[in-house]
Amino acid sequence: MAYVQGFVTAVPTANKDKYLKQASDSATVLKEFGMKRMVEGWGDDVPKGKVTDFQGAVQAKDDETVVFSWMEFPDKATYDAANKKMMDDPRMKKMMEDMPFDGKRMIYGGFESIVDESGRGASRYADGYVLPVPNGNKEAYREMAAKAAGVFKEYGATRIVEAWGDDVPDGKITDFKRAVKAKSGENVVFSFVEWPDKATRDAAWPKIMEDERMKPDPDKMPFDGQRMFWGGFSSILDQ
Repeated sequence: MAYVQGFVTAVPTANKDKYLKQASDSATVLKEFGMKRMVEGWGDDVPKGKVTDFQGAVQAKDDETVVFSWMEFPDKATYDAANKKMMDDPRMKKMMEDMPFDGKRMIYGGFESIVDESGRGASRYADGYVLPVPNGNKEAYREMAAKAAGVFKEYGATRIVEAWGDDVPDGKITDFKRAVKAKSGENVVFSFVEWPDKATRDAAWPKIMEDERMKPDPDKMPFDGQRMFWGGFSSILDQ
């Protein structure tokens, strides 16, 4: 299964084209270093939450859009090597000198896939999730997520990935742990469900919510759902 580097970024809405160009340019370089895929999702259906949400995770301003993105590597060793090469590459250094967003508020980390299920068709829309899970509940969460992945595929999802925090650094302003108000003994999960388009996703969700297999048992939930946040993102880059 893939090793995933996940990101959440607040991008000035007016800088969408600049952001896309920089992402595309960086993807070209990172593929030289072994990256298999980069996906950039532009915030489309990103609700505000009572406890946590994507906007709060990156302290997004009113004129900014939240971007949910990830890179896929074949393994952690390739990820580690790519990050070292990236920091030394003059092309990447030049890109970092002219960022179209506030990099201090971007959150990122490395995650090991624990569920990776593929359906059929292309992916042009994604639901993204970030949540805290107690370390002792890793297997219980994986089992629950694997069952849910089968249901998502039945309703048209083209890929479901659940990735367990492995290299999730503390930030000075924002980070994944603060984003979900992680407690001692909890880890962060970065996950996404890909769809062929928004229409398929919108049609699927009412059916998923009514499906008996997806109705949770409050006494057996392996994580605190109130601190999970999610949203829908349109793919602006898949390279």
